[in-house]
Amino acid sequence: MRLTLYLPQLLLCLLVVVPTANAQWRRHTIDNTSQGADGVRLHDINQDGLLDLCVGWEEGGIVRIYLHPGKPQVRKPWPAATISKVSSPEDAVFLDLNQDGAVDVISACEGKERNLFVHWAPTNVDDLLKPEAWRTEVFPGNPKRLMWMFTLPWPNTNGGVDLVAGSKGRGAEVGIFAQQMPELAWKWQPIAPAAWIMSLVSEDIQGDGKPDLVYSDRKGKERGIYWVDMADPNQPGKPQLLGGADHEVMFLDIADIDQDGHRDIVAATHDAGLLLLHRTGDAVAFEPIEIPLPGRSGTGKSVKVGDMDGDGQADLVFSCENANGKRGIGWLTTPSKSRQDLATARWSLSDISGLTEGIKFDLLQLVDLDQDGDLDVLTCEERANLGVIWYENPSR
Repeated sequence: MRLTLYLPQLLLCLLVVVPTANAQWRRHTIDNTSQGADGVRLHDINQDGLLDLCVGWEEGGIVRIYLHPGKPQVRKPWPAATISKVSSPEDAVFLDLNQDGAVDVISACEGKERNLFVHWAPTNVDDLLKPEAWRTEVFPGNPKRLMWMFTLPWPNTNGGVDLVAGSKGRGAEVGIFAQQMPELAWKWQPIAPAAWIMSLVSEDIQGDGKPDLVYSDRKGKERGIYWVDMADPNQPGKPQLLGGADHEVMFLDIADIDQDGHRDIVAATHDAGLLLLHRTGDAVAFEPIEIPLPGRSGTGKSVKVGDMDGDGQADLVFSCENANGKRGIGWLTTPSKSRQDLATARWSLSDISGLTEGIKFDLLQLVDLDQDGDLDVLTCEERANLGVIWYENPSR
């Protein structure tokens, strides 16, 4: 029996489409030389103070890293290396798996491959762009062939790192590879059966100073947004439903949207725009609020919270699939007074990608890539082969 922790009423926000004048977001291409760029993750792997990228190219069957070239060259294609060729990589993430100081990459593969791989990084940062300096192995301890969709590095109590992972399809699960002794031995600890895991996020839901796991499952009878007590990764708690059981929930983000001291959850949905789970107090209880996407937008894929115009207020940036001839990326804002009651807030649209480019946009990242003091929008586009791209924030 699962515990339902959301209020029964579903509130609907108003959306007013107010395009921002003279605020064109310029698109810059980091790489479009393969096919099916599928999600981008960030980490400073060469310790130069700039965030680097890793991307799995699903149809291209490769995993690549990209080194931030610095401000003068940031609008040009980035220096890159193909660190491995694997079939159907759905996700790739940075982590130092063996704690040797070099930042490795884990790729998660679906399709017929159905495997996790570790791509061991060279210890000399000068060799990062040399493909031959990387070494690929099946992830140690991988117990079964599942259609792996997303992974999340998880610090363990021994000073090392575990790996939370989620999959889709028959036999799918969400769980954690918990590191055991001896070194580099992992035990798969299932958390729950799954249908199609989208997001895995670390968040202190209980407010006890320890990270809990929040995840979204978009399909099946158990679909929704859940949290799990992860105080003991070897014995995770039972998943508790936070909301979203009536929607096909996609990627999510967590932030204090109304600045009331409580962090809220917002998820893109395939069928109903954005779903905002407004935290109502210290108790683990959330008020569900639907925020429709504006007309001529695709279906929801990802959402991120950030201050896009420098007014000190949180805005919602969204990306879409099925955006052929429709809006693929935009952002929503609401006046500060409206944030006192998110259930009745009036959200206004500012366009980012326009209506003519891109079809299937993916996971969003908000980061100041050009170092001018505002947040840019980083993502991938899979179908029109725009590739790994970023949109330059015009506010400065």
